Parts: sequence; structure tokens; C-alpha cells
Amino acid sequence: MSASTPSAIISAIRPAFDKGKESGDLLFFPSQTHTHKDLSIDFEIRLCPALLQKPEMPTPQFDASGREKANLKEKEKRGDVFEPPYNPNLYVGELQDEEEGAEYVVLLNKYSVVEEHFLLVTKEFQSQTAPLRPGDLVQSYLLLHAARAAGKHLFAFYNCGDLSGASQPHKHLQFFPTDNEDGPPIERLARAARIDKDDKPFSLSALPFANHVRRLALPVSATRARAELEPALTEAFLELLELCISTVRHTADYPAGPPSYNVVLTLGHMYVFPRLRETHVLAMSREPLGVNALGFAGLLLVKSAAELEAVRAEGPGNVLKGVGCESVHEMQVAGGPELDGDIGTA
Repeated sequence: MSASTPSAIISAIRPAFDKGKESGDLLFFPSQTHTHKDLSIDFEIRLCPALLQKPEMPTPQFDASGREKANLKEKEKRGDVFEPPYNPNLYVGELQDEEEGAEYVVLLNKYSVVEEHFLLVTKEFQSQTAPLRPGDLVQSYLLLHAARAAGKHLFAFYNCGDLSGASQPHKHLQFFPTDNEDGPPIERLARAARIDKDDKPFSLSALPFANHVRRLALPVSATRARAELEPALTEAFLELLELCISTVRHTADYPAGPPSYNVVLTLGHMYVFPRLRETHVLAMSREPLGVNALGFAGLLLVKSAAELEAVRAEGPGNVLKGVGCESVHEMQVAGGPELDGDIGTA
């Protein structure tokens, strides 16, 4: 199958979603969205009782040493759901990053709580513990740009590592539609932030957990898209990843192994959130609630009315604080060993 273009992929998403849903290969779970304001963010808590019917998938575990070998063993044991032959009713198309030669397949999310939720998957097996590569970032940004040009509003996210909420060991980014042209709820807070330098990382001080953000103002032209995007996106990600690793190193009870974190990408910002735990035990119900990058974007998913009330009672901010790392932003601003002093606060 020859590679497509981001614009063609975006155009193909809706008919592919309808086909997948009609065939029964794509399972769509209706839900209700409840807004809860906390930390100056209008969190959207999506109640979806039908998710109780979704089969539980064990979280992939990644070894600190030789983890690529461990991933391959895991892949062989469980079967790689992102390996060809692809389900034709979930398949959308393929992309190729010309500079890196990296190849990707675009698949619909088999278990969807919103329409047109899709995935960008590396064709060759790569680990979900691996950092994002330039090609991953460029192709993701081009998909977001193509969606905006088509009047659709998406953001991308990446769950990296076994504490991040990742459900598959094969590297994939996810693209989540939003009805609001401002983007996910976190985007409104970041957009309102006043910072000294647009080209340097900053932290949202209203959030009670570590967060690292870079503002993006990236023009995209038809002829020079990759040349314009690759250096800027790669620099932004590496700066945020360095701050994430610095945060993890200053977290006394951080478990051994590679760091886990969530990435959220919009046309306007890139975010990295270091992770300390995969789930948070709710104070009211004493039940664990799983959180992935969607939670940090301002979107939480619950499976029952009781779980919804427990999240409301505790506050989404406390839920995210429970799975995130404590901020060491003031130390990072001051600078010092392994810390970058050229960052801001908002």
C-alpha cells in the first residue's frame, strides 16, 4: 500500500469510522460529558458505563534492562494488535516521513468513546517506552494541521512507559477529536499564560503537579513543511523531556526503570507530564482510577455514576496530583546540577 498524505488521511477518517462501526469491528461506547471546574480548568468528565463491558487489557510491563527484548517477548506472548495484516474495517491509510524514512499506519481506535478517534502507529515495531522521534512529531503535527484546514479539531497524545496508562507495547500516538476549537481544556489555560519567551519551556503554576510546556507558533507551507517543523518540534520535545527527567530524578520514591510520562500535542502547545503512578485510589470509593494523557489534557473517563461522584468530590486536580510527580519547578528555574535555568513560570 502506497503512502498517503495527512490531508487524505483526515478526509478518510469519517467514512472509515462509519464502515468500522457498521461492520462491528469498531465498538463505539456512548457516553455523557459532565463539566467540573477545578484549577481554573473546565474538566470534562466522561461517564461511559458501557466500558464495563470492554475486556480488561493488562498493562505492558517494561524492564529497565534489555527492555526491547522484553517488549518483543511480550509482543510474541500476547500478539501484536498493531502488526499486519490490518483489519480492513479499522484501517485508514499509511504515511511515510521522507527524511527519516519512517513508515506509519493509521488505524481507528477499536474501542471508541468519541467518534473518529484514531491512532498513528509505527509500521515497524518500536517500544512504547521510546521517546518520540522527529518523524513522529512532524507527522503528528501535519495531521493536526490538516484537520484544522478541514474544519476539524484534534489534539494528539502519547502515553510513554508502564506508569503512563499505555495499553499496548507497540509505539503509537492517538488523535482525539474535540468539539471546541480552542482544543482540550488544558489548552485554554496554557494559551492564557503570560510568559517572557515564547521559545522557552514554562510551567503552569496553577497545577499542583509537575508540568512542562512549550508554546508553538509554527507556520506550515506546502513545500517546506518538514524543513520548518522538524527542528522546532524536536527542540521543543527534547527540552521538555530533559525537564521531565530532571523532575523524575528529584522524586525520592520514583521506581527503578525508565521514566514514564504523558505527552499532549496541539497546534499551539506541547506538554510533557512526568508520571509517578498509573492509577489513583479515589478517597470516596477506595477504588483505583486509571489515568492516561487524556486526564492531563483535561478529560477524565469514568465507568459509573459512583465513580463520577467520587472524582467530583475529590477534584480532578487531586486525581492528577495523585498520579503525577511533585513539581521542582522553582529549583529548575534557579538552575543547578542537571537543571535548566532558562525556563519560565506562568
